[in-house]
Amino acid sequence: MSAPVLVVVDMQQVFGDPASGWFTPGFAEAETGVARLLPAFGDRVVFTRFTAPRAPRGAWVRYYEEWPFALVPPDDPLYDLVPAFRDTGHPVVTETTFGKWGPSLREALRGADEIVLAGVSTDCCVLSTALPASDAGVHVRVAADACAGLTEADHRRALDAMALYAPLIEIETTTAILAGLR
Repeated sequence: MSAPVLVVVDMQQVFGDPASGWFTPGFAEAETGVARLLPAFGDRVVFTRFTAPRAPRGAWVRYYEEWPFALVPPDDPLYDLVPAFRDTGHPVVTETTFGKWGPSLREALRGADEIVLAGVSTDCCVLSTALPASDAGVHVRVAADACAGLTEADHRRALDAMALYAPLIEIETTTAILAGLR
């Protein structure tokens, strides 16, 4: 198995700013967990960003009717990574979908067959990335305490759902992941 890559999911202003309609309580705790993980992964880190499509299609039309504040261009500050992760030099994969698993992320992984997921929100973008990655044969480790959900209950339910995919997906603490890298 190759060395794992840390995939940091959507640590963006839109989820971290309490004034945002998509604010994720627990974002600060997830940010702390991500910051603990980063040094251990060196250059094996990829960040992801969610952005709105230029012209929503299908069910996304209704989605953005409910969340019109988010229908802004990809370069809007709303979609910036939070300052702590903005200028790290690591690759950033931007998608208009909740799940980030796809050709761009696969390419950024440079052949790695194991990823560690951290970020927000556990019950949306993390979950939507973990399941197709595991289906593709990638071993997924989720740093539970470096993730946050819309609520603590939603976070827990998402972790429990992903745990059903063991051993393809494993739920761990940041401390356990760091200990396993040494």
